[in-house]
Amino acid sequence: MFATQDTILKLLTLCALAHSITALALQEKSQAPGSAPLDPSHKYLIVRGESPSGSSGSQEHVEFDNAATLLLRAFKSQQIPAPKDSEECSAPSHKATFSGYDYVILLGMLVISLGIGIFYGFFQKGGSSSNEFLLGSEMNIFPVTLSLTTSFITAIELLGNPSEMYFQGTQFVLIVIPMVMVIPVAVKIFYPIYFKMELTSCYEYLGIRFGKEIRILGAVLYVIQMCFYTAVAVLAPAIALSKATGLDTKIAVVLIYVVCVFYSSQGGMKAVVIADSFQAAVLAVSLVLIVGLGSFYSGNPIQVFQTAAEHNRLEFFNMDPSPTTRHTVWSVVIGGFFYWTSLFCTNQASVQKCMSLKSLRLAKIALGFAIIGLIAVFLLNFYTGLMVFTHYADCDPLTAGRISATDQLLPYYVINTYEHIYSVAGIFVAGIFAASLGTVASALNSLSAVTCEDLLVNGMNIKISPEKGATYAKWMSLGFGIASFGLVFIVEHLGGVLQATLTLNGLIGGVTLGLFVLGIACKQANTKGAFYGGLLSLALVIFVGVVAQIASVEQPALPTSLDHCDCLVNLTSITQNILLEPMKIIEKGGFTSWPIFRLSYMWFSMIGCLLTVFLGWLISLIIDFVQRRNVLKITGKGIDNPAVSEEIFKSDSQVQYTTTSSGTTTTAVDTDPRETSSAEGHVNHAIRIDDE
Repeated sequence: MFATQDTILKLLTLCALAHSITALALQEKSQAPGSAPLDPSHKYLIVRGESPSGSSGSQEHVEFDNAATLLLRAFKSQQIPAPKDSEECSAPSHKATFSGYDYVILLGMLVISLGIGIFYGFFQKGGSSSNEFLLGSEMNIFPVTLSLTTSFITAIELLGNPSEMYFQGTQFVLIVIPMVMVIPVAVKIFYPIYFKMELTSCYEYLGIRFGKEIRILGAVLYVIQMCFYTAVAVLAPAIALSKATGLDTKIAVVLIYVVCVFYSSQGGMKAVVIADSFQAAVLAVSLVLIVGLGSFYSGNPIQVFQTAAEHNRLEFFNMDPSPTTRHTVWSVVIGGFFYWTSLFCTNQASVQKCMSLKSLRLAKIALGFAIIGLIAVFLLNFYTGLMVFTHYADCDPLTAGRISATDQLLPYYVINTYEHIYSVAGIFVAGIFAASLGTVASALNSLSAVTCEDLLVNGMNIKISPEKGATYAKWMSLGFGIASFGLVFIVEHLGGVLQATLTLNGLIGGVTLGLFVLGIACKQANTKGAFYGGLLSLALVIFVGVVAQIASVEQPALPTSLDHCDCLVNLTSITQNILLEPMKIIEKGGFTSWPIFRLSYMWFSMIGCLLTVFLGWLISLIIDFVQRRNVLKITGKGIDNPAVSEEIFKSDSQVQYTTTSSGTTTTAVDTDPRETSSAEGHVNHAIRIDDE
């Protein structure tokens, strides 16, 4: 049923007035104790908090009721006959789908990825030891650079970034600034330590600096983080693609996991890096192709930016100091810096690829070029979102009912706009699959390294020979692939928790980064301080993050238009959806209304990192103070003991007790506690390297 614009305007004005009155009435409902409960079906009839039932309502209430009834009746009875050549937007007679050419391109990309795994797993010599399987044994810089770039590009971002530009504007573009800021931190602080220690797993550093417990803690956090993240990284784009292209979700998930598990478990790091390089090429071709065709079908760059400016999409300098604002200069740049630092510097998937190079110098070059490539891909992806907005500036497909979620925007645009051009849709979907393949394969290989080196060898004291190490790693990669595949079916039923799972990924990454910063920057930090500080910080940030996701209100999108659609928009169903929305009681109180639970998600990584550093440092000082007092009580029993002089307690030097013929004497031995090699404790190599 279709209505004129004037009638729709009147009805929407009525709805807006009714919603405002409803909110006010519900806030003041406590003023009428014992009154009848409000009926959701009459929410547009409430005036001044009056009950819609009974004869106690005022004349204003009755008139409002009559006016609403008349308007609704007039709206439903008025129809505009649809032209013969028009159709309803939400129910098109023709829906673009995958063609045979598209399936051939997608399957070809998957077969080549499988072939890389077969070659390095069965025909290429090497990979017989755990070091060769996990690190690739001194690989070349070019494929490692491409692999690093694809590791940080997930299908979620490829679909989410354009929709962010389309519905929220360009403030998020500033996320590329912290990428550049991370480069000096990575090449000057973190990676020199990793290469001097010749690490296979970056969590070995935590073991050397703090002890066995912290190394296991870091490894367990990484395993939990990546298992859930890979499941979401595969499921989210699979759902979006299935609804936009008709490709079955389960088929997409199974294809990605079968290919990834095979070549990562059989070929090891070499297969992962080479496959990532091939997939990076597919991804680059798909992005450039979409932008190139869009310049012809949707508008050139001048038209794109002009349209974005006219519709208030261009925003780069939102200086709002409030941390509750979703995207500002402060949250995107500062919060993004901690997020990218955790990914580049303390994430095993990226560290492991850099460690596969021959030297620190090559690792620095690869990391720098990988970040530059990542920035180029992100900027291209952001521009694609503005280009799609230019194409749909006068007919929003989400409001019109053509798509049901924001992540379906880019697949819908590609499939429908370039349907007449063979293979474009296949190349685009192959690029999305390539991003998912790169994410999952890198995660599985890094999980194998963490499990073998940190949990089995170090945690359980299981001795694994280099020859058996590769076999163990292959089975670990296969096992984690199956486990992550199983989590897909759990995450699938969580619905809105998908965003919470992604937020959890950032929270855990922030705490892990905090443990590394604590070890590098705070010489006073000890094992117990790092352990209890890390656990306490993790509990706090997860609590805040989960409650914030549950209590959060979805950010309203910027205005869109339906003025010039080439189809008929069913405004009746849109308006009825507004009228049938469940009535929500607005509460002023409750702990979920506290400002800390309304923080922007961009701050979570920074909060996790800084909280871990502060609590770890504070607990370390407290534990050190308590231990010193206990030692004094046991050995000295106070200053009154004639065997211990007051100067000894003021000194940090070690105390040596000797027995002579005249009695017991004490001598201060001026030694560096870092040089001790007793059976108790461990040598702090991290501090020694820092001193060098």
